[in-house]
Amino acid sequence: MFIKKIVAFFSSLKLTVVLLAFAIVLVFIGTIAQADEGLYAAQSHYFRQWLVIGAHLFGRHIPLILPGGYLIGTLLLVNLVVAHIYRFQLTPKKIGIQLAHAGVILLLVGQLATDMLAREMQMHFAEGDTRNYSESATEYELNFASADGAKGEQIVSIPEKMLARGGEIQNGYLPFAIRVKSFWKNSDVNFRAPMMQNAPPLSTNGVARNFDFKKADDVRTMDQRNIPTVVLEFSTPAGPLGVWVASDWVGDAALVEAVRNSYAQMGMEMAQKIAAQLVAPQAIEAGGKKYTFTMRPERVRHPFSLTLLKATHTVYPGTITTGNPEGIPKDFRSLVRLENAAIGEKREVEISMNHPLRYGGYTYYQYQMDAGQVTQQAGRTPTSVLSVVRNPSWLTPYIGCAMVGAGLVIQFMYHLVGFISKQKKK
Repeated sequence: MFIKKIVAFFSSLKLTVVLLAFAIVLVFIGTIAQADEGLYAAQSHYFRQWLVIGAHLFGRHIPLILPGGYLIGTLLLVNLVVAHIYRFQLTPKKIGIQLAHAGVILLLVGQLATDMLAREMQMHFAEGDTRNYSESATEYELNFASADGAKGEQIVSIPEKMLARGGEIQNGYLPFAIRVKSFWKNSDVNFRAPMMQNAPPLSTNGVARNFDFKKADDVRTMDQRNIPTVVLEFSTPAGPLGVWVASDWVGDAALVEAVRNSYAQMGMEMAQKIAAQLVAPQAIEAGGKKYTFTMRPERVRHPFSLTLLKATHTVYPGTITTGNPEGIPKDFRSLVRLENAAIGEKREVEISMNHPLRYGGYTYYQYQMDAGQVTQQAGRTPTSVLSVVRNPSWLTPYIGCAMVGAGLVIQFMYHLVGFISKQKKK
């Protein structure tokens, strides 16, 4: 009796209606909250949670509790599966409905798998550069590199999430402890010019001697991103190794270029010197080894490499004017050389806006580009940015939609044939 009640509850149409109502409310609140929290934070807070506690709307914190996207999606999936099994009838009259239901189930499972397994990254390179890794656009890591004799370079990475929690961090591959004194999700940087040193430096070691870092408000828009900075104190049982600053302002080539350009009014030679001081390597010595460290976007290594041979940016003829020197973009194309030494593969591939490269479980889309006439006139090296997506369940939406469509067509045709047969008999 108890089992029947559970089955009746999870197969109930009332449960479906309630869950869909909660989904509508969640989508509405999550969409409004993007103005206060930003797109990625809102996605994480409302849709990638089992339970939502509190909301930020119109600049205020609203105390409320709602089922999150994971909970609503999971319960809808259970509801649909139980109803499908409980009312399953394998007859010609119902085969279309059953196929459509199976397609919806596959869509829900595929969406959950995509949300939990898919990962989107980026690959930045200039013409002539080779990359065997992709970088995250939103997640960062504190990276330690040390020479390890015949084994080559040893890399130890600490994810941003551990740094954000603060406290002391121990890693078995590092002979020193790391204490997080301050962590800023977003930060600004300024050169400590002799006449502008208004406050003591954060540290007398490394990059902090010449640059001031300060906390900044988190960004909310899609065309901006947070630039994390962390203040660290290293120590060993033998004694302290000092306080240091690690920042993505140092580890990201595009940000270093932005800093260089911001001081261009002081002359290119001076701007180049300032940028050189920003990227000067920072290192500590412990356990007989030298460890060079930096904050940078989180990387994923690939067993193959891509070399950018040529970046092509074309515009519509006649659209380059005095008011619009860049013109209206028409096409972006990246000619790359794909090399996979493990299988002896080496070939050239062209990636364009509607023609991605699918290889090794990754899909490479053309995302951004700095090339063309304006880039050449400015003396810049053409660059390209590829969006790199790994989604093991990328086929499920296509299969699910095909199943739903086929099921509806079968059901419609079954009733149409029956209707025509009745009309002929009359």
